[in-house]
Amino acid sequence: MSEKLLFRIVAGVSVFVFVVVVLLNRKVLPAPAVDPSSILILPKLNAFINGTCSILLLLSLYFIKQKNIAVHKKLNLTAFFLSSLFLVSYIAYHWLAPQEAKFGDLNGDGTVDSTELVNAGSGRTIYLIILISHIILAALVLPLVLLSFYWGLKMEVAKHRKITRWSYPIWLYVTITGVVVYLMISPYYLK
Repeated sequence: MSEKLLFRIVAGVSVFVFVVVVLLNRKVLPAPAVDPSSILILPKLNAFINGTCSILLLLSLYFIKQKNIAVHKKLNLTAFFLSSLFLVSYIAYHWLAPQEAKFGDLNGDGTVDSTELVNAGSGRTIYLIILISHIILAALVLPLVLLSFYWGLKMEVAKHRKITRWSYPIWLYVTITGVVVYLMISPYYLK
């Protein structure tokens, strides 16, 4: 496969995933009627998947430093599979959830009034900074991870290392902050 075709495929997949996430997150397509309590497990599942991916990525780094390529590949493939599962679960939750949880929304009415804003304090600002950086980097990391995987699986080590300098820390940051975001927002999920 030529690099031009590879970049086109990676760009196409990345744009497609981004568009699907935006459309379903913004509820452009009507969601089927579901019992909200049945989807409340998804945020916890997502945090668990992200935490597991963080551990797998750290182990992957350890094993590649030990020159154990086979274990490195298996760990990364598992992390990629789990991240794909996370993406499906994330999309499902944000599509099916009747309303978004908002940091500081103590009464669950979907808005953060002035009293709730005062009660949330600087924690809300910290949460939003982490959340925004997490979302932006999550959108940017997919094409980097796809290229990392392609070159790694083809054993084009120089290209793999070059792109992994960027994809690895971003992917690790996204998985770790995914857990942090969940822990910070979890008190505000509808019960």
